[in-house]
Amino acid sequence: MLAIIGGSGLAEFAGLEVSHRRLAPTPYGDASAALTFGHIAGRPVVFLARHGDEHHLVPHEINYRANVWALRDCEPFGIVAVAAVGSIRGDLRPGDLLIPHQIIDYTWGRAATYHEGPGSAVHHVDFTEPYDQHLRRRLCAAAAAAAVAVSDGGVYAATQGPRLETAAEIDRLERDGADVVGMTGMPEAALARELGVPYAAINVVANCAAGRGDPGQRISLEAIHQVLEQAMQPVRRLIEAMLAADDHD
Repeated sequence: MLAIIGGSGLAEFAGLEVSHRRLAPTPYGDASAALTFGHIAGRPVVFLARHGDEHHLVPHEINYRANVWALRDCEPFGIVAVAAVGSIRGDLRPGDLLIPHQIIDYTWGRAATYHEGPGSAVHHVDFTEPYDQHLRRRLCAAAAAAAVAVSDGGVYAATQGPRLETAAEIDRLERDGADVVGMTGMPEAALARELGVPYAAINVVANCAAGRGDPGQRISLEAIHQVLEQAMQPVRRLIEAMLAADDHD
């Protein structure tokens, strides 16, 4: 079974043959929404809307620990997380897709580990490569098979939100080596690593980051929604191709 986390623009997965939905209570509270089970390309899938079915949860209020725990309990072979991002790199334009390979975490105050609290032992996990390399390769191969253009590799900067960044902050992220910026990649990726679940991401470029678009032009949220609506079609094709390829693995 593949687990899919849908972000902004992907509160539900068109093409998913739904069999049932199930509430997912965990030791860390409830997940963002009920888990949706079904099939894509004949393969079993569980889907979770990261921001809730009505897209009502802002990034820092998402219960990441409950979300990842609930998906882990479904025993998936991996989690593919879809997230909208702003482009810092000049060659990444709205509508483009990127499979990131690294993360820089700028978030704060989020429940970011399962290993804390009274009686919890100190536990460190290796996070040198935050995304599972095998799952990344499968996504890139599926993109090629489905003729979906993706950029293989990039550095994702996770910021706190919910506000967008200032132009000066984007300049700083670029100096730090970031290619795209989003608000939900952490602690999601680290929690999956703590639970031993392979995790990879598909970043959908929704807009040029602050100061990177047309000079003097503010970021249009309406334009972002339009881009995401169109860009989710190739995202679906990519995931369908990856699952269809399982028949030949």
